[in-house]
Amino acid sequence: REAKPVSAVSVTATAVATLSVDRTLPIVGTLYAKDSALVSAEVEGKVERTLVEFGDRVKAGQELAWIDTDSYTALAHQAQARVEQSKALAHGAEQDLNRQQALRKTGIAAPSDLDAAEAQADQSRAALKAAEAAAAVAQLNLDRSRIRAPFDAAVADRIASAGDFVRPGSPMFRMVNDGVLKFIAQAPESFAPQVVRDLPVVFTVDAHPGKRFEGKVFLISPQINLATRMFDFGALVPNADRLLKAGTFARGELVLERAVPTRVVPVASVLSSSGVSRVFI
Repeated sequence: REAKPVSAVSVTATAVATLSVDRTLPIVGTLYAKDSALVSAEVEGKVERTLVEFGDRVKAGQELAWIDTDSYTALAHQAQARVEQSKALAHGAEQDLNRQQALRKTGIAAPSDLDAAEAQADQSRAALKAAEAAAAVAQLNLDRSRIRAPFDAAVADRIASAGDFVRPGSPMFRMVNDGVLKFIAQAPESFAPQVVRDLPVVFTVDAHPGKRFEGKVFLISPQINLATRMFDFGALVPNADRLLKAGTFARGELVLERAVPTRVVPVASVLSSSGVSRVFI
């Protein structure tokens, strides 16, 4: 039988190129404030005034509210006056003791008088120490009556209002430090050896389409979630311009290795029309 002619097949030869490509792991997660605190009352009393509102930014040590500060100021002054009174009594007792000791040396003073002077001097010294301790407590309560910010932060919520009666432990403000955020995400357990501190994380958020944010891994969970077979890790993200907000959902990638040499070739023209120009091999 006569052999059928074989149709020629067109073949295009293309040189393999080597490009530097980052090796990444796609991730999704949530942004959290790096530091947050529920600021509570440390003394009992009526809230005289609140000095900030939610959304305000404050510095560490800045006053947020006063709790019955006028009363605690009066108590501190009263305690300090008792200290001055005790000092005067102690000074008089010391002088009387010195006189009795001098008279005793000359044989004029009776031993009982010297003993009484020593006892009075000891009692006066003890009373002075007690007064100084009470004054220190009064001053501490006065300081605590003025609620202060624990760190540079933004007021996320003002819980107490002027006129409220609060006790030690009553919540008054919720503070968040949004100058640095935490991006908490998950990785499969097979990547556990590769996820290490200081690896870069790049991500985007819906509120700023097209803008890429970056951070670095700073914490890694020591355990695997038995249900998902994944583990948590977190990246610190600078947020000096406050574009990002705590609680925002984010998606991006963990850069496991930078500039990995990778061989690539152009894809077929049918794929090129879709915008893909290279395929990895």
